[in-house]
Amino acid sequence: QVQLVESGGGLTQAGGSLRLSCGASGRTFSSYAMGWFRQAPGKEREFVAAITWSGGRTAYADSVKGRFTISRDIAKNTVFLQMNSLTPEDTAVYYCPARHGVRFSSPAPTIGYDYWGQGTQVTVSS
Repeated sequence: QVQLVESGGGLTQAGGSLRLSCGASGRTFSSYAMGWFRQAPGKEREFVAAITWSGGRTAYADSVKGRFTISRDIAKNTVFLQMNSLTPEDTAVYYCPARHGVRFSSPAPTIGYDYWGQGTQVTVSS
């Protein structure tokens, strides 16, 4: 069973940075993609970033391009989201999902994730 545990959320001021981590266990993730999604109060959950586990291909939402960076540490089965230049609009619960069946040459998917963590709260004050 896939288990995903997010950490690293917290409170920061506008312009600040946070680094989220997602520890994954329960599978060999070579054919997986890992993502980050977020959900703000009263809004639908939205895609933020994704990375393919084997090929390292990435994808980003337009709203975070140039500010957020997704990466993974294969040896530690961990995915990171480095968030810089944060704004109050980035305030949300951030989730780390996993999607299986992603080939080495596949682009990083923005939909179709199968397993989800519990989320970590990110709050950016103005």
